[in-house]
Amino acid sequence: MASFLKFVFRYRKGIVDKIMFYVSMICALTVIVHVGYITNPDVAIYTKKSIFCMFYGLFLLELIRTGSSIYASRRINVSQYSGVVVVACLTFIMLARLSGWSFLAYFAREEWMYFGIGVIFLSELSKSSLFFDNFYFNPTILFVISFIGLILIGTLLLMLPRTTLHAPLSFMDALFMATSAVCITGLTVSDISTNFSLFGQSVIMVLIQVGGLGIMTFTGFFGYFFSGGFSFKNQLMFGEILGENKLNSVISTLLTIISITLLFEFIGAAFIFFSLDSAHFDNVGQQVFFSVFHSISSFCNSGFTILQDGIGNINYRFNYGFQIVLALIFVLGGMGFGTVYNFYTYVKSQLKALFSAIVEKRPFKHKAQQFSFNTKFIVLCNMIVLFLATVSYYLMEQKFTLSEDKSAVGEWVTSFFMANASRSAGFNSVNISFVNIPTLIMITTLMWIGVAPGSTGGGVKVTTIALAFMNIIALARGKDSIEIFRRKIASESINKAFAIIILSVLTITFSFILLNVTDPDKEMIPLLFESVSAYTTCGLSMGVTQSLSAAGKFIIIVTMFVGRVGMLTLLVAFIKNTKNKSYIYPTEKLMF
Repeated sequence: MASFLKFVFRYRKGIVDKIMFYVSMICALTVIVHVGYITNPDVAIYTKKSIFCMFYGLFLLELIRTGSSIYASRRINVSQYSGVVVVACLTFIMLARLSGWSFLAYFAREEWMYFGIGVIFLSELSKSSLFFDNFYFNPTILFVISFIGLILIGTLLLMLPRTTLHAPLSFMDALFMATSAVCITGLTVSDISTNFSLFGQSVIMVLIQVGGLGIMTFTGFFGYFFSGGFSFKNQLMFGEILGENKLNSVISTLLTIISITLLFEFIGAAFIFFSLDSAHFDNVGQQVFFSVFHSISSFCNSGFTILQDGIGNINYRFNYGFQIVLALIFVLGGMGFGTVYNFYTYVKSQLKALFSAIVEKRPFKHKAQQFSFNTKFIVLCNMIVLFLATVSYYLMEQKFTLSEDKSAVGEWVTSFFMANASRSAGFNSVNISFVNIPTLIMITTLMWIGVAPGSTGGGVKVTTIALAFMNIIALARGKDSIEIFRRKIASESINKAFAIIILSVLTITFSFILLNVTDPDKEMIPLLFESVSAYTTCGLSMGVTQSLSAAGKFIIIVTMFVGRVGMLTLLVAFIKNTKNKSYIYPTEKLMF
């Protein structure tokens, strides 16, 4: 028996994996049809029973496969860790359903059974996703295609009848909502708080999470975890996508991005949970889902909320604790993964130094440079914009939206929340249509500036604007280079900054002109605001999104996609010339 199992898992393992993949795919599709499509109660009873059988059948197949694989190899390999985790997850769910123990009653719900089937399908899909050794794609083009594929999948899911509580979404509306979620924008043509079911809100939440981090990041992470490793070609491709020059750091970078994101979203959800009034929820499950949804939405700077009227809802408008937690989460998410990781390593080293001094009674050797150049520059730029935006909003809105707040603390919290949500997060605790005109101009400018590079936020990025200003000052002083923190900025970075600025202005202008053609009945200021919000993936609106024509919605869809992927990225993907010249032309100076 042992020799037969060794033969199967050494030479026929691919066949076993394919069988599990197709079986799990059929089960996952059945769950999607049951949850999102079937509205007839009589038919739903049969599909529900089928899903019960599929769950226990998949559990048995996964248990046999994992156990046989471990028995054949006489030890647990890296590639078998995922099987052990999946079996443990399914065992826990099955125990909760069969034991009848009250403290496990929450995990006995049907949703956890659907989750278990989804985990198996995800594991099998991840094992089959690293097919790049058989094909060659430009990583930049693959990055663009992955977003398009995710948007189309999201569109199909949002068109299911049970996604909404009333009439199903049309193709254009579903495409708009899917694009807005994947591109972490937050513009909506349908109120997800009142018109979307729990299934529809869950689809939006998953699209935000995957779109915020990038489908390729998730593919790489789960593919590595469930398949047990990367090929050399996979490492090269993901290294270029992640901007990682060292091949041996690709896997650690993937793990770091996912781990940091999930850690801070978990912490954020916990703080949101305790900042809420439980009287506003029917049960703890609703409160947990609310907290998780808004933590993911805020960290990914998407601006989606399941509150009617947004954060300005009467029950949350003056819940300043909730607003502060939300603001801290999206400010942290807007700092960028590299910056957050740098702070994480700094805090870790300081705690280690404290432990060495107190417990081990020996001095700790500090590193020469705790913070990287990029971290210091990003933090400096963000702090300046954060301070100026908050103070400016506070001063300009005293007689307008801040008049609703009854205390100085409330005014400052609202100012901090709105000024920083305008940069990319897209949440609004006040009605944008009621703000002062100078404030509206400031909000539009903040949307265009955006947040830090390498983050889930949008805009042309705060470092790009800072670099442009520094270049202007350097030219005015007669210097031919930019220097800060005793470092000289590379000319390549300066050229890229001005290219991003020019392309953003051209794209926003083009989108604005087209919107005036497709929707001539709308005022120009709201259309311009909508174009800027879509390109910068901010999500704030002056209330014209739902009333746009089909052509206008499609223009916003394209604008959101271009803003998320990046106009410069698209140009590099389709125009880049990889041929290197072995000669240099004579240099000439132009007149200005």
